[in-house]
Amino acid sequence: MAVAVVTGAGSGVGRAAARTLLAAGFRVALAGRREDALTETGEGFPGTALVVPTDVSREDSVVALFETVVSRWGRVDVLFNNAGMNVRATPVEEFSIGAWEKVVGVNLTGAFLCAREAFKVMKTHGGGRIINNGSISASVPRPHAVAYNATKHAITGLTKSLSLEGRAHNIACGQIDIGNAATEMTERMGQGVLQADFETRAEPTFDVRHVADAVLYQAQLPLDANVQFMTVMATAMPYIGRG
Repeated sequence: MAVAVVTGAGSGVGRAAARTLLAAGFRVALAGRREDALTETGEGFPGTALVVPTDVSREDSVVALFETVVSRWGRVDVLFNNAGMNVRATPVEEFSIGAWEKVVGVNLTGAFLCAREAFKVMKTHGGGRIINNGSISASVPRPHAVAYNATKHAITGLTKSLSLEGRAHNIACGQIDIGNAATEMTERMGQGVLQADFETRAEPTFDVRHVADAVLYQAQLPLDANVQFMTVMATAMPYIGRG
């Protein structure tokens, strides 16, 4: 039975992906800051869902996560590097160093730390797959979101670096860029969000289960095949022509 680690598994995309992987027969380590939320995600999957409270921005916490998984199940076959956050919309000239470091710590440092630890385990067990959550903002920015935009662009560089170094070790790395999946994080889209022309307009969303299905598709591929980049989005969202 394949072993997956899902970060940010307590809500939204992470919860949907984790439950879809569990339903497909994966053993899944659920990582995130809120133990109660992780427990809710794993309900109904006794023995195959492992709750591991984790702060991905802290090296010791990430190391402990992977040590726990290997101790329990002996390997890691898939990492869905999903944990991410944002802060309130703020013009770049007013963006504080504290807010910058908070977003970078989770979105970029956290993704790197999880990928590094997964890579170590996969390298010694014949390979594996890392799937990074890049976001639409990995290619086209939103205004007043400098840290989020920068970290998500950097995820693309991380994905390429992991793909390059992973070739020799049977480690595949791909990226899924998501646009407006309906989660707690995107509820505000219906009320209106700032656009590239600095006008505020509502944006459509789509069912998060389609993202979870896309993650499952990638996770089940044989290691000689890879989805390098995939975009899953609401058809009518302002993406093409944005930024």
